[in-house]
Amino acid sequence: MFAFTGKAQQTKIGIKALLLPQTNQLAVQQRIVYTNKSDNFLQNIVLHNWPNSFKDRKTTLSKRMIENHKKSLYFADSVDTGLTNIQRVALNFKKTDNYKIYNRQSDLLEITLENKLAPNDSIILTINYSIRIPNNKFTGYGRSPEGNYNLRYWYLVPAVYKNLKWHAYSNIDIDHMYMDVADYNLNINVPIGYHVNSSLTSELSYTKNLAVFKLKGKNRVDLQLNITRNGSYSFYNTDAVKVISNIESKELSNSIKKTILNRELDFIKDYLGAYPHKEILIDKESYLKNKVQGLDLIPQFLSSFPDVFEWDLKLFKALSRKFIEHTLLLDKNKDYWLIDGIQTYLLMQYTNKYYPEAKLFGKISKTWGLRKFNLSQMNFNDKYPFVYQFSARKNIDQSLTTQIDSLSNFNRKIVNKYKAGLGLRYLDQFLGNGILQKSLKEYFENYKLRRSTSQDFQTILLKNSNKDLGWFFGDYLQSKKKIDYTLKKIRKTNDSLFITIKNKRNITAPVALYGVKDKKIKWKKWITGVDKTKTIGIPKGDYDKISLNYEYLYPEFNLRNNWKNINPKLFERPLQFKFIKDLNDPYYHQIYYKPSFNYNYYDGVILGMGFSNKPLLKNNLEYKIVPAYGTKSNAISGKFSIKYNYLPENKLIYKLTFGASGNTYHYTENLSYKTFNPSITLRFNRKTLRVAGNNSINLRYLMIQKETPPGQAISDENRYNIWKLGYTFSKPEIINDFKFQTSIEFADKFSKFTTTTHFRKLTNKHRQFDFRLYTGIFINNRTDTNSNYFSFGLSKPQDYLFEYNLFGRSEDTGFINQQFINAEGGFKSFYTQKHHQFANSWMTTLNTSVSLWNWLEAYNDFGLLKSTNTPVFFAHESGLRCNFINTIFELYFPIHSNSGWEIGQNNYTEKIRFTLTLDITKIFNFARRGFL
Repeated sequence: MFAFTGKAQQTKIGIKALLLPQTNQLAVQQRIVYTNKSDNFLQNIVLHNWPNSFKDRKTTLSKRMIENHKKSLYFADSVDTGLTNIQRVALNFKKTDNYKIYNRQSDLLEITLENKLAPNDSIILTINYSIRIPNNKFTGYGRSPEGNYNLRYWYLVPAVYKNLKWHAYSNIDIDHMYMDVADYNLNINVPIGYHVNSSLTSELSYTKNLAVFKLKGKNRVDLQLNITRNGSYSFYNTDAVKVISNIESKELSNSIKKTILNRELDFIKDYLGAYPHKEILIDKESYLKNKVQGLDLIPQFLSSFPDVFEWDLKLFKALSRKFIEHTLLLDKNKDYWLIDGIQTYLLMQYTNKYYPEAKLFGKISKTWGLRKFNLSQMNFNDKYPFVYQFSARKNIDQSLTTQIDSLSNFNRKIVNKYKAGLGLRYLDQFLGNGILQKSLKEYFENYKLRRSTSQDFQTILLKNSNKDLGWFFGDYLQSKKKIDYTLKKIRKTNDSLFITIKNKRNITAPVALYGVKDKKIKWKKWITGVDKTKTIGIPKGDYDKISLNYEYLYPEFNLRNNWKNINPKLFERPLQFKFIKDLNDPYYHQIYYKPSFNYNYYDGVILGMGFSNKPLLKNNLEYKIVPAYGTKSNAISGKFSIKYNYLPENKLIYKLTFGASGNTYHYTENLSYKTFNPSITLRFNRKTLRVAGNNSINLRYLMIQKETPPGQAISDENRYNIWKLGYTFSKPEIINDFKFQTSIEFADKFSKFTTTTHFRKLTNKHRQFDFRLYTGIFINNRTDTNSNYFSFGLSKPQDYLFEYNLFGRSEDTGFINQQFINAEGGFKSFYTQKHHQFANSWMTTLNTSVSLWNWLEAYNDFGLLKSTNTPVFFAHESGLRCNFINTIFELYFPIHSNSGWEIGQNNYTEKIRFTLTLDITKIFNFARRGFL
């Protein structure tokens, strides 16, 4: 396919491939003329072999997907997995067996050379192999149920050698292969009826029962093929390039689409220059991996956005991504921020130019009942700083120079893209005079189809600017420091204002200062060098407010402290009540309210109204109060909480929370209880944001008062105070789920120590095993041993701390008593004798279960109980669990226990236990995780 030359300057790849749809395979003969572009002698060549990343559950890809809570590849049948079967390897047409897996990664192939390859010399690699094409349900690439094939990273590709090492990366489903440009010459044979779409020039011929597609291209990277059996792709011959795409819109004509595409290409050209090729392939699957966030916030049937807007932004984002990736040869693992930043910046600029009035929720923003929400009034471009601020306030953001495989999915897919784009917009506004646009164009022109790094872009930008940009290429990119400035004070003189700006954080960056009147900008000025505080003087004029970052040109941690009235008012921020959570309005003190609903046997249906200061973006100080009314008790009840969250940056501690909470409800007929609970919680940072889990210490002081029946003296069970120190560690994984909790309690007459260890295992046969080990020991116990009020419960916790949502706390019989809370002993069967129900010395239980089918599980529990003056009691039980909605709705059917075969005994329906949650917030959060 290629003539061999000893001094070739460009890597050349030739492929002859035959598609076998019956077995979903590609038979491939590949020849690579590899040129050593380094200054070193090479003893080996490393190839990316990503089709092999789909071969089994042991690959890096499968392990990565398990981290992402995706088990499709881990449990896949062999008919759906992918595989590379290498049959022959030759060096300069001489067969060799000196090839193996590289770096213990099954999707990387190392070929050892007989003689070292000198700089600028070339060698011919000939490889015969077959590919089993995986199901596209794993990554979006592969074969579809309709029999089409979307192939990306489907052939063997040389890795990049530089700085004395191979930069070879395993497939982890983030489309980050690092490769050089090459000249391609492909012959793809497919059965007649199939069509091959690509970004290469194509010629079609026929032989026997096959269609032969001859594809050619020079200086190409990332060769993607879409092989389809239908005409799902459209072709647009624009003024600059031929666009091939299956992103469709039924409402728009081809002429309108072509006009839009010409506009998009002209816009990109203004910023980046001309596209270096004549064809470009834009496929739906690649777009879905990097889609325009916000277009799918509203269900499609509501038609929130006009077709032209939706199709335009989808194509622009996909087109600009392909443009950048096919032009710049950057290592995406390290310099992804520049690719993401340029694309996000271009999308912001394009939207601002052609759709400046577009709202985040489209036409829904004008709907009655929604249009008054601040969130509804957000412009489409406002989502970028909003999402960044959401992440920063939760302290889950990561620096832009964090290696891409260490980013959380949320940061990789959204937050870091937004921060990078906002950073370039920040530079654009700060530098002015089109310097950023000029530098981008120069960078693309100088490094088009050549290896480069973000450092090369930095060099060009610094050359074109006379301003200090150390803050951007330093703290902004390399740390997660937050920008946060405030107006400390305004001092007036006869003709001037002296404004003091305070830096509340440890990053020094330029700040935009505005004069505003009636929400219109009267002037704007950039201020630099505000390390701690800085006072500047400005002349008085036709404006009544001074504001920082009024246009939100750069991402800032807090906007509420960014403005002041020149003439102070009595109420600078009037009080405003808002229904449900909304975006915080910096010009008001907002209180959010929403109805609440709950139930217990003594209060009946509990109807309340919650009032809080919790907007969509978290505050450090949060409070909530929920006054309520019980329809059965005809009494006022409710709860409250207040807490302050301190979130240090880059410390061992993730969050330190100081707070207090309390509630009052009825615990039996006509008798109520009150709790007050000050607490401190110390939550540690995870090793990496990619590792889910919790590692925290909690200290609480619980003060509890219970009403006593008339004529009964107050006892230790009616008023008591308890210190509780607890530690929690959890590592939730889809295959191995582990959680450990331990606590110690101190009260006047007792102290106790408890531990709970929970482990869940999902086997290769997709069967789940669940183990829970509980141990509770009284260190000392001087309470009334006849009451068991503070004792450990085998099948029902006493809940003297009022931690659980029990419908009937004081019920010993009836349907309400059959509620099951998985706490303490965790047994489902009832026991009649008290020393079988409770333990005032120690108790240990083992709860086990195994999945049988879908939501049906079998459980087996074992326990040992010891109380004062009674022998050790061994408890055991078994039964069936219907786990319809985990922790929300479950049923337990006891079969056998110490009482014998329970299923055959009288009143069996009274032995059935249930778990039911009526908390609307918990149900909503569960649904939000993807159940509904």
